Amino acid sequence: MSASGPTPLHLAAEQGEREQRLRELGEAFRRVFRTLNRLRGRDTHLGGGELSQAQFELLAELDERGPLPAGELAAAARLTPATVTQMLDHLAACGHVERVRSLTDRRVVVSRLTAQGRRKIRAKRAAWKERWDEALAGFEEHELDAARGVLERLAEMLESGPAEEACARPPQDSVQALEPRKR
Repeated sequence: MSASGPTPLHLAAEQGEREQRLRELGEAFRRVFRTLNRLRGRDTHLGGGELSQAQFELLAELDERGPLPAGELAAAARLTPATVTQMLDHLAACGHVERVRSLTDRRVVVSRLTAQGRRKIRAKRAAWKERWDEALAGFEEHELDAARGVLERLAEMLESGPAEEACARPPQDSVQALEPRKR
């Protein structure tokens, strides 16, 4: 570095290091995303008493927010109302939720946790907390704050919609060039 500041070569090296770190972060993020997808895929092979990740998320919403109509629950869980209704049918049959008329508007049916559902949620959260604490042991508070900030920004990016696709639709000329020529 010169007395007047960083040299162009130094700046290029820093930019290369940043690009490498961003690439490594992207790879780690994709690994977590693939792992979560695999966990959701395993949900179809669960035993009768086990909760799927999607079911857990519904019960967690009810635990945190209280009784909710199916439509609000679907929006909160980012699932279709039909999917949530089907899941609630199963959760009610298992005794984890019950459907009752709203106290404020008798036309509305809300789902709420039963005592059994609350126990199931707390047990699953306790099991995850133990694993979570073990996985994050040794990280300093500022590192955890930085990780939270990165994850929040990534969530905002993903929630804002898909990126523009660079190759969304090839020009008509290139499509014709790929078609076999008629003889």
